[in-house]
Amino acid sequence: MLRNHGRYDYSNITKRPDYSWPGGKRLAVYVAFNIEAFGFGDGKGSAIAPPDQALSHSVYSWRDYGNRVGVWRLFDMMDELGIPIEAQMNTAIYDECPDIAERLRARGDEIVGHGITNSDEQGHLPEAAERALIQDATAAITKHEGAPPVGWMSPWLSNSDVTMDLLQEAGYRYVMDWTMDDQPVWLKTRQGRILSMPYPVEVNDNRALVWLRYSSEEFADMIVDQFDEMLEQSEGQPLVCPISIHPFSIGRPYRMRQFRRALKHILGHRDRIWLTRPRDICAHIESLPPGVVPEKA
Repeated sequence: MLRNHGRYDYSNITKRPDYSWPGGKRLAVYVAFNIEAFGFGDGKGSAIAPPDQALSHSVYSWRDYGNRVGVWRLFDMMDELGIPIEAQMNTAIYDECPDIAERLRARGDEIVGHGITNSDEQGHLPEAAERALIQDATAAITKHEGAPPVGWMSPWLSNSDVTMDLLQEAGYRYVMDWTMDDQPVWLKTRQGRILSMPYPVEVNDNRALVWLRYSSEEFADMIVDQFDEMLEQSEGQPLVCPISIHPFSIGRPYRMRQFRRALKHILGHRDRIWLTRPRDICAHIESLPPGVVPEKA
């Protein structure tokens, strides 16, 4: 018998109850910004280079480009195209780059809990220490934004055996750490449930451009092909099409050209899609009758 995580049961997407997104739309699309802070020369580093270089000044500064330059170019692009975003943001950004949080706030974008820094994972921590990390990050966002975050993404998607339990107990309503579905699915926790929000590990610039070494054109084509195929598939069931970007990567000028092309393609179908943020997807799922969204028995 295979070891099981106990969070969700197997569910065939073609045999689930049907529903639609607001306005009768069938495909929800959201754009996720990973806005992160790293300590210099310690911790996990950027983890986007060979181990002997991961803590070097050159790799640190390569990554720091995202907060100094890339994210600002991308903010302007999102304003130009009229695209809402969601940002999973390390709370160290409030001290290190406070004007980034100010820009998100001015745009009305969603800030998702993402730990304190991406130099540190959380999955290896003892339960008390992990609970404290979640509490500290939540308190920082609540202080600056006037309300607690609705969703969480663990740094590096790192989970312990109790991460989902701790997040649910801290008041989180959804999480972006599990990547097994194109629809939101309820995860079981020891005191209730938390929603798993679809999140891409492949339509993700860090994976595609840095790890897999696709070209900027290939990554843009990947976004377009993913969107077009899901738009057709969504005639049969409601789906979520997420796009994940990191400003240090896609925020490079030569890559932005192709990224803009992909986004304009999506906007060409705006009348058929729900261009939204994860918190609104979560609220819609919560409004559905019991039994519509898969949940562990």
